[in-house]
Amino acid sequence: MNLGPLKVGKFQLFPLSDGSFRLDGGAMFGVVPKTLWNREIPADEFNRITLALGVLLIQTPRGRWVLVDTGLSSKYENNPKFKKLYAVERPETLREHLDSMGISPKDISLIINTHLHFDHAGGNTEFSDRGVAVPAFPNARYLIQKEEWEDASHPHERNQASYFKENFEPLDLAGLVDLVEGEYEIEPGLKVLRSGGHTRGHQCVQIESEGEIAVFLGDLIPTSKHLPLPWIMGYDLHPVDTLEIKRETLKKALDENWTLIFQHDVGLRSAKLDFKNGRYAAKISY
Repeated sequence: MNLGPLKVGKFQLFPLSDGSFRLDGGAMFGVVPKTLWNREIPADEFNRITLALGVLLIQTPRGRWVLVDTGLSSKYENNPKFKKLYAVERPETLREHLDSMGISPKDISLIINTHLHFDHAGGNTEFSDRGVAVPAFPNARYLIQKEEWEDASHPHERNQASYFKENFEPLDLAGLVDLVEGEYEIEPGLKVLRSGGHTRGHQCVQIESEGEIAVFLGDLIPTSKHLPLPWIMGYDLHPVDTLEIKRETLKKALDENWTLIFQHDVGLRSAKLDFKNGRYAAKISY
């Protein structure tokens, strides 16, 4: 699903996809009762909901190609247990979208990982002919929050199922990792914002140019159905932090007319905000 481009001043944004997968709906909506969330995103017979494996491709005013997250990749195509558990479907892949745009993996100069969970960082690497994981974008630097790297490298029982070492350790071995702490400007108009909440080092990406602002939300607000403040994932390690940064982010987004880009929303990848009856909701689709 290629829905682009979006123009934000001098930046071109291309919301791309690496397919879809399914996760437990109860886990995706935390304390929200199923009677409420199931009206918004109906669950299958296993209580799972379908989520996009969203990726954002950015062309900067300087002509650089930047990817925000990398999807799942083909590394798990031969793992039937994994594919069945997560109902992975990849009729169109990130690599195919890039090929159709005439963009080679070698053309990507920067990868920004919102965090290192397998559905966001799986495409960081690919298996070589010898079955060894190697960087999938050989000319790219990989920008990650230091806290995220520390937690992924030393997982505990609560988060270890989401971190696969083959998705990030080869990057370190190749010397391609740049660790940052907190807000960090990559070039004028493009920066990362540490949000925390979902993981300790989760980060969002802000694009600002000529008075326009867009924010790629990652798993801070994974779908447009997660806009109401208390609709927070059970997967979030620090849900109260999620609540506070959501409150701050959505107030700014409404006041300043931001475009919000939802990473996991199958039907609505970007929108402006509305505020009705004391609740935030998506207003304009692109």
